[in-house]
Amino acid sequence: MNDNDAQVIKLPVRRPPWNKGKLVGAKPPLRPSHVWSIRTKLQIEGKKRDLALFNLAIDSKLRGCDVVAVRVDDVAPGGYTMGRATIRQKKTGRPVRFELTDQARQAIVPEVDRPKARSVPLRRPRRGLTRIDDPAVRPTRAGVGGQHRS
Repeated sequence: MNDNDAQVIKLPVRRPPWNKGKLVGAKPPLRPSHVWSIRTKLQIEGKKRDLALFNLAIDSKLRGCDVVAVRVDDVAPGGYTMGRATIRQKKTGRPVRFELTDQARQAIVPEVDRPKARSVPLRRPRRGLTRIDDPAVRPTRAGVGGQHRS
C-alpha cells in the first residue's frame, strides 16, 4: 500500500459527560431563606394555586406524585381548611397525617372559594392530552384498507 492509498479512520469525538461537575444523588434540603424567597415570588406574581401547592408540599413532606393528587376537598372539606390533614401515599399505601401552617391555609382559601373547587385537584389539568382508553385515541391494529397485518 502506498501512502496515498492509506485510509483515514476517524474516531468519534469524546464529549464530556452531561453531568460532569453537577451534584449527583440526594440534594441538600431547601434552606428557610430559599423557602421564603420562593413564597414571596409566588405571592408577587399572583400564582395562588402554585403557592398553595408549594406550601402544602413543604408542610406535608409528601412525594411529588402524592402532592399533585391532593384535591381541595382533602384539605378543606365543607369549604373550611383544617388544621390537620391526612393523605394516603400511593407508594406505601400508608396514611400521612400532617399539620397545615397558617401560610398553607391562607393559600388554600382562594381555591376553596372558586366554584366547583371541592372535587378539583389543586394541580392544573393537562391540556391537549386524552385518555388512552378513549376509542378515538386508541391505536388500531388494522392496516390500510382495514386489513389486519401480522
